[in-house]
Amino acid sequence: MRKQQQGFTLIELMIVVAIIAILAAIAIPLYLNYTNRAKLSATIVKMGPAKTAVAEYYSTNGRFPGSNASAGLSSPTSYAGPATASVTVGAGGRITALTSGASGNLPPPAQGKTIILSPVVAGGGASITWICKKGTTPPQYLPANCRNP
Repeated sequence: MRKQQQGFTLIELMIVVAIIAILAAIAIPLYLNYTNRAKLSATIVKMGPAKTAVAEYYSTNGRFPGSNASAGLSSPTSYAGPATASVTVGAGGRITALTSGASGNLPPPAQGKTIILSPVVAGGGASITWICKKGTTPPQYLPANCRNP
């Protein structure tokens, strides 16, 4: 009686390895973009205190502040984080965050770029809506709410 061979042939194993390699070649760049967008989302979170200060200033004075000092905020660099170099309030209440990445947290194309939040008064001045604009940051690194405008 002949014994039947069991197992995979070399060709079958090579095909499986090739399929895994193709899937990895597609998935790794997508994952890296995802992690970079998550890091830049942290920059938008760093802009939170400035959003609150601008909204409070508007509700008190009926106009937007033009600087961090007039909004009652600390210096722009006091809001720095791993992916954020500074957060600045500008004319019309516009909040601009400068990305850093000096410690290697962001890829070079996203370092030293800006993300802008612009206030829009809604409901007859009762509320403020924030519009995220990409600034100078490449779109593939922006969170979803900043890619369209």
